[in-house]
Order: sequence, then structure tokens, then C-alpha cells
Amino acid sequence: MKYQKLLNSELSRVIARQGHMDELTLGDAGLPVPDAVSRIDLAVIPGLPGLLDVLDAVLSELTIEGVLLAEELKDQSPDFHAALCARLDALSEQSGQAVTRNYVSHGQFKERTRRSKAVIRTGEVTPFANIVLISGVAF
Repeated sequence: MKYQKLLNSELSRVIARQGHMDELTLGDAGLPVPDAVSRIDLAVIPGLPGLLDVLDAVLSELTIEGVLLAEELKDQSPDFHAALCARLDALSEQSGQAVTRNYVSHGQFKERTRRSKAVIRTGEVTPFANIVLISGVAF
């Protein structure tokens, strides 16, 4: 059995394979997954698991240097956006390295998921609650 927090074997596999600047998407329950991209489906019921919980688990083993978010998240789901930004700020403070944030339209976001090594589907039902994680290096 693994010693680290993350127990899901599919998540562990995709994280272990990430290289510098590789992308990994965490999506809400409705985010379409391109056919050519691996899908890790964690959704159980609406809201379970939540995207922020899955993000915390993924970030326990993945180093990131940036994220991509949909511009619409700021206006359509401001509380979720604030909670997400607080987690990213805490991560930056803890690691001593800034995590850059870039915003694009939701349409551009969906197109960008084609570059991801995998899309992790959560049970999140908050509008536009999706994030592309851009891998960093741990040294």
C-alpha cells in the first residue's frame, strides 16, 4: 500500500508521468473530455467529490508552476473562485514559488484540455469550476 496521501492508482499513475510543463485538467461533472485524452472519472453524485478536495489530493503529490482557468469563473462563481485562489496563494507561500494564473474564455479552456495528459472528472457542479494544472519541477 502507498505511503503517501493519494490512494487512487489512476491519479498516482498520471501524476508520476507528468513532466515539466505537462498539463493535467480537473473538471466539473459537465466538462467534456476530448476522445484522445485519458479520462479519470471520480464523480459519484453531484458534489462528490468536490473539485477543491480533489485538487488538494493532487497537489499533495504534484508540483505546479501555473494554472489555467475560465474567465467566466470570476463572475459566475465568485465564492468558488476566491476559495480556489486562496489555495493557490497558500501553495505559493508554502513552496516559495509563485503559481501563475492565466484566464481564457470557457470555449478556449475546453479547447486547451486537448493538451492535457488526462482530465480528472469530479462531482463538482459549480459553474465553470475547472482548472488546468501546469506541472513544475520539484528541484
